[in-house]
Amino acid sequence: MGKKEILSLAIAAGYLGALLPRIKKERTCLPVKYYAHRGLYNNSGSAPENTMPAFERAVKAGYGIELDVQLTKDEEVVVTHDFHLKRNCGIEGDVDQFTCEELQQLSVFHSKEHIPLLEDVLKKIDGKVPLLVELKYKDGSRICEKTCEILDQYQGTYAIESFHPQVLIWYKKHRPGIKRGQLSMNYQKIQGWFRPQYLIMRGLLLNFLTRPDFIAYDCRSGYSLSLQLCRYFYHCPAYGWTVKSKGQLKKAGKYFDGFIFEGFRPDADFEH
Repeated sequence: MGKKEILSLAIAAGYLGALLPRIKKERTCLPVKYYAHRGLYNNSGSAPENTMPAFERAVKAGYGIELDVQLTKDEEVVVTHDFHLKRNCGIEGDVDQFTCEELQQLSVFHSKEHIPLLEDVLKKIDGKVPLLVELKYKDGSRICEKTCEILDQYQGTYAIESFHPQVLIWYKKHRPGIKRGQLSMNYQKIQGWFRPQYLIMRGLLLNFLTRPDFIAYDCRSGYSLSLQLCRYFYHCPAYGWTVKSKGQLKKAGKYFDGFIFEGFRPDADFEH
């Protein structure tokens, strides 16, 4: 065997080693196939994203729920997606620049709803459907610590996920029994981000450190070689986000084991 062949084998072995998730004897998917993205919401109506009515609608429909958490200025864990408040509340400033009490005064998408506390959301859902809790990592591990304190008291079924590898590393160390998912996407094609860290995260090349139980990947890029190697070579379940139509669901079906959806209701009997 020549030097080129040896080098090629070494590169291939290194690549597969970097992709290594948490290894299990059998593929263990999440409890349900469909998760309502930020609840079953309507930002033009009375049930905006990541609010109580949106979660109540998802529970009534029997879907799992995907929601987002981050910290306020006074380190309360609230359920909201954007770091900045312009899109959902119409004001300048980030979530962590306001106290929880100040945030409670803000209307979400011109509705009667407000940004809820994670504790209140969990009380409302009360284990009726499984949850995907996305931690919005910004600075340090406090979001992990504070979220974990609350989820430790929750009796329902949940898994955590994040785009930031540090969240998964923290959970691997402190709560290894909790299922953790690595969120990712084609950052270059979708966002136009070409810095090296985004190439690494797109390729799931930090799995050997984070050891995810599942991958949640942009449904528009389900053909990703790294994703499909994780899925078929390592039997790591993959979930597509965010599916916005039945046509998109059908197109993405062969690449994923489950879906995070919005804007329509997938048929429970839909085959792909």
